[in-house]
Amino acid sequence: MNYVIIPLDPKRERKDFECGKGLLDNYFHKQVSQDVKRKLSVCFTIIEEDSNSIAGYYTLSSNSISNHLIPESYRKKLPNSYSSIPTTLIGRLAIDKNFQGKGIGKLLLIDALKRCFDTSDTIGAFAVIVDPLDTEAENFYRKYGFIKLPDSGKMFLPMKTIKSLFE
Repeated sequence: MNYVIIPLDPKRERKDFECGKGLLDNYFHKQVSQDVKRKLSVCFTIIEEDSNSIAGYYTLSSNSISNHLIPESYRKKLPNSYSSIPTTLIGRLAIDKNFQGKGIGKLLLIDALKRCFDTSDTIGAFAVIVDPLDTEAENFYRKYGFIKLPDSGKMFLPMKTIKSLFE
């Protein structure tokens, strides 16, 4: 099967998308177009070319996290004058039930990390942040090197680590 990752096409039908997580399905059906229109986030979809079906999606937006949430080993390398650190947020990442277990999540995550890394040269971002919806999502991100942030439930992957993946 061949896939292509493209920005959300608001005219593309999304009502059949179902990942099995109500929050992610409802967001994709009802809110994502408005968020994109308002510049609150951008959304990328992965399309299975043969069926022209949406196999999954993810969103990106600017973000920041409090300096005190970053583990000491990373924080000690940052200037004390920053009370919050610029990051990029992968806000949502979901795979349609018909495409789960086929490596689509990994493809979307790699694409998202590459976009985050590429933009970090023009817009500063120390790390990529995720806020896993549940234990399953947390385990997915942990498998790819994301580090749990204390006291927040969020996870992060330093841009320095992401850089090593693409250079």
